[in-house]
Amino acid sequence: MKEAKRRREGQWGLIMAVLAALIGGSTIFTAAVSWEALTSGKILTNLFSIVGEMFPPDPAIVGKLPKPIGETLAMSVMATLLAVLLSLPLAFLGAKTTCRSTAVRWAVKAVINALRTIPELIMAIIFVAAVGFGILPGILALGLHSVGMLGKFYAEAIERVDLGAIEAVEAVGGSRFHVILFGVIPQIITQVVDFTLYRWEYNFRASTVVGMVGAGGIGFELVSSLRLMQYQEVLAILIVVFGLVQLVDSFGNLIREKMLGKEEG
Repeated sequence: MKEAKRRREGQWGLIMAVLAALIGGSTIFTAAVSWEALTSGKILTNLFSIVGEMFPPDPAIVGKLPKPIGETLAMSVMATLLAVLLSLPLAFLGAKTTCRSTAVRWAVKAVINALRTIPELIMAIIFVAAVGFGILPGILALGLHSVGMLGKFYAEAIERVDLGAIEAVEAVGGSRFHVILFGVIPQIITQVVDFTLYRWEYNFRASTVVGMVGAGGIGFELVSSLRLMQYQEVLAILIVVFGLVQLVDSFGNLIREKMLGKEEG
């Protein structure tokens, strides 16, 4: 017991030393390469200058936003739908509970990790170059990146299910399909919906970012105003985006509350 305790303390000591080295080294490097910018005062001066040019916001731009808003909403919904359709099969193949083949599990997890590693902005740039401008590259970029996240979350939820329900289905002669349908899905459905809603909320915010590289939506309008240095239009667009994000988050929270209320009832 004492030896195990000493080993754990040694591991924690190593982890803390690595963290301290990372934080200290990053701080020193940042100061070395950005010292002039940090001490010149230009950062705050330029920031206050730009913020001052944003006021008052220009309401005229709002009349041009209904179509970009619709594109942004459609992009986030379709990207999330694509992610769910691809993530669920991958999750069942990547979880020990539902897939006995170690090789298949490792291959699926490698695909999920690869999709999660590539930022959606990089994917969007690649798909814009391959497909062209519009919401389709945004849907593909956000959808595939979401597969990396949702596939991981779904697989972890599947691996945490109660094995008793699975054994009960197998005891009455159920196939692997029956095990998944009656033993696994009822236990993970609430988590799947929760993860999916969270990802949709994220995709709605991220769709603004990918739109700035040509994937359509309100992000394209935002970057157009930025390039023309129409900062009053930029502020108006940002206010609209903020309001839309609040609505999407509130809608997601409402669905969560209804589902949790039903589950508790």
